[in-house]
Amino acid sequence: MQQDIKTFLNQDEKKDLLRILTAGSVDDGKSTLIGRLLFDSKRLYEDQLAALERDSKRVGHAGDDIDYALLLDGLKAEREQGITIDVAYRYFSTNKRKFIIADTPGHEQYTRNMVTGASTANLAILLVDARHGVITQTKRHTFIVSLLGIKHVVVAINKMDLVDYSEARYNQIIADYKAFVTSLNIPDINFIPISALKGDNVVDKSEKMSWFNGKPMLQFLETIHVDSDRNFEDFRFPIQYVNRPSIDFRGFTSNLSSGIVKKGDTVRALPSRQESKVKSIHGVQGEQDEAFPPQAITITLEDEIDVSRGDMLVHPDNMPRVERHFEAMLVWMDEQDMNPATNYYIKHSYNNTKVRFDKIQYKINVNTLEREESAPFTLNEIGRVVLTSVKPLIFDPYKQNKETGSFVLIDPVTNNTAAVGMIIDKLSLKDLPAKITEHDRQKISRGQALISDEERAKFLNQKPATLWITGLHGSGKNELAYTLERKLFDAGATVMLMDGSTVRSGLSHELDHSPADRAEHLRRVAHVARMLNDQGYIVICSFISPYDSIRKQVAELVGESRFHVINMDAELEFCKTNKPELYKKAEAGEIKDMPGIDERYDAPKNPELKLSPKDRETNPETILNYLYRQKIFPID
Repeated sequence: MQQDIKTFLNQDEKKDLLRILTAGSVDDGKSTLIGRLLFDSKRLYEDQLAALERDSKRVGHAGDDIDYALLLDGLKAEREQGITIDVAYRYFSTNKRKFIIADTPGHEQYTRNMVTGASTANLAILLVDARHGVITQTKRHTFIVSLLGIKHVVVAINKMDLVDYSEARYNQIIADYKAFVTSLNIPDINFIPISALKGDNVVDKSEKMSWFNGKPMLQFLETIHVDSDRNFEDFRFPIQYVNRPSIDFRGFTSNLSSGIVKKGDTVRALPSRQESKVKSIHGVQGEQDEAFPPQAITITLEDEIDVSRGDMLVHPDNMPRVERHFEAMLVWMDEQDMNPATNYYIKHSYNNTKVRFDKIQYKINVNTLEREESAPFTLNEIGRVVLTSVKPLIFDPYKQNKETGSFVLIDPVTNNTAAVGMIIDKLSLKDLPAKITEHDRQKISRGQALISDEERAKFLNQKPATLWITGLHGSGKNELAYTLERKLFDAGATVMLMDGSTVRSGLSHELDHSPADRAEHLRRVAHVARMLNDQGYIVICSFISPYDSIRKQVAELVGESRFHVINMDAELEFCKTNKPELYKKAEAGEIKDMPGIDERYDAPKNPELKLSPKDRETNPETILNYLYRQKIFPID
């Protein structure tokens, strides 16, 4: 007996799952159909049957028959009105398959509820009343099903008992529906005539419709093949969690969104573009050689590359888009109207950032499917928009990959779900809509930027600054400058470095080291630093700049609030030891105008930081701490 139970549980566990959406107009019989499926397939407990019979007499709408809709219409308001308001989910299982059915509202004002129910569905059952045929709600629900990428649709022509099981009426409805659906992208459409109340073609084939040669509803649902709907071509593994249970194990954990991955595969991490090979794959049963969607797995790599939550592993020869600008279809879910001037949070895969609306292309009238003016969206409205995110998103078009092509918008004030979206594709910069106003044109004519300092600081998460590192030849200022640039870049800063040799090889190539030419050389550096600061950059400058007067002029050009002097305070003997050949030439007269030898060097009197070359290992961190205290970087 115990073995029989284990065998049964093992077989039950291996059954595949079909997620079903039901939709239709008011009183088309959605809830009745699902209730009948549960009843006729003998998947109800005795207490459920007793409650159903009792409630059918008390609040039912089926006369002397059992009202099977009561199995799903769980809300009191729904039972009293005989309609479905919320999304009701029901689970049942047959010997061949498991099912999760979402019974969604038919009213236009509950479009968002239908979208919620459809978001995970493999198949949609659209109910059509045989008396009324294809109506506005039928078209609206079909459009939403197409929009959400559901590939399999069953048009259940219900209440055939009320049209005397007429084959002619059935064929007329099919013709009307096909004439409408040709413009939509639904690859698999099937038609089944039923009577949910009487049970015709629900579980068993109806003798009253012998002209119908297809399968009854339950048999069709048990046998339809949906596994191939998954994308097994494009390997996409968005990182949900970096798994470090011990010092010897570093894995990346998530559900595999699409594609197949095997041990030994070369993978590329996005957005860093670093590559490695898959060392091992761990699933719920332990280590495995390969994985496919939607398995929850942990992947380890042969190399210690930089991968964190929100990044994605892909195959190098099959890349998704990594873009900030894209077009999308939106379904507005919030009772508060859209504010196009608001930057909403976008939740895409395991990434969170902000987006702005660049343009509302159009809205779609969900009843007529006509395009309307591009006004801000209100509750349940659907339309096409152009969005730009603060940081690049890693995505595929929704039609190609639902997992990486969908997103949610969050209101930044209320934290409500504002909208759900399906990405159409990336948008090139040349196609971005212009937002230049007459006021902007006046600023352009005056040479003023259209981006404010506050906007740049918020976008870059830093304030502009010029870090002026001064010191004698051999003091270690260049080593400090380059090390600091590396650390700032790794921390996410937007930074640029200029030093004497690189600037003199180009911008100041005709100037020598005489006091006059040195002053001109540093004047040019100051102008470049100011322009970069105006763009929001942190600029690192490594120059001897020996005179107080020169450094003062540079500060005036850059802007004293942005100018930060860092003095590498090194004794002359230390510098000679560090660069002996250079100083020997200067002492022999082979090099002229060298500070510390035949030219004076004015050490800064009140530098922001005074550093010693003996602290070469900690000096960069000292500067980073200074930038943090001054709220220059980061500014969070």
